Amino acid sequence: MKYLLDTANLDEIRELSEYLPIAGVTSNPTIVKREGAVPFFAHMREIRTIIGSLRPLHIQVTARNYDGMMRDAEAVFRHVDEKVFIKVPVDFAGVKVIKALKRQGANVTATAVYGMDQAFIALEAGADCIAPYFNRMEALGVDAANVIGSIAGIINHYGYETEILAASFKQPAQIDRAILAGAHSVTVSPNILREIFAKKVVTDAIQVFADDWSDLYGGKMLTELDE
Repeated sequence: MKYLLDTANLDEIRELSEYLPIAGVTSNPTIVKREGAVPFFAHMREIRTIIGSLRPLHIQVTARNYDGMMRDAEAVFRHVDEKVFIKVPVDFAGVKVIKALKRQGANVTATAVYGMDQAFIALEAGADCIAPYFNRMEALGVDAANVIGSIAGIINHYGYETEILAASFKQPAQIDRAILAGAHSVTVSPNILREIFAKKVVTDAIQVFADDWSDLYGGKMLTELDE
């Protein structure tokens, strides 16, 4: 079970990587757009510097056809590094790209997955990770947890080495359901991760502890107490 950051914001990546057990970073064109017209490859290299070489960095192709997506992947390898997980949308051309990149030994993430049918084909094409869109499926009336559970069942039954990297969350409860359904990892925006720790019952409980301690010892910290 791994938590990845779904952002390209350098400050957020630095801070949350310091505080939380962050296993890597994912990005896509929409996420990059939030940062403005940054120098793309230099920005991605800076993310790599922050997270190090052992944690995965996922970068998505932007072209819409096979030749263009392959050129995109080559540009990422050339300007960032060859350890990057290339995110490829699972459409007709994308499956061909996944197969070709895997023949080259590249790391590949199959993204924009909205159902089992796409996922099963991506598995057979050799994708290292499959990214089902949890909230987007739920918005379409699809049982996202059931989809993830079914993908996990097929992975286990046939012995695929592919991992489920669940994506597209709007609330922490969706993350819980994805993990319980069988997702190996989740990629989550910084604001949703922060919501996990912002529950009122939690902050209220911590405040009670603080008040009780203050009543006993007049606000002194543990390190200020005598033997």
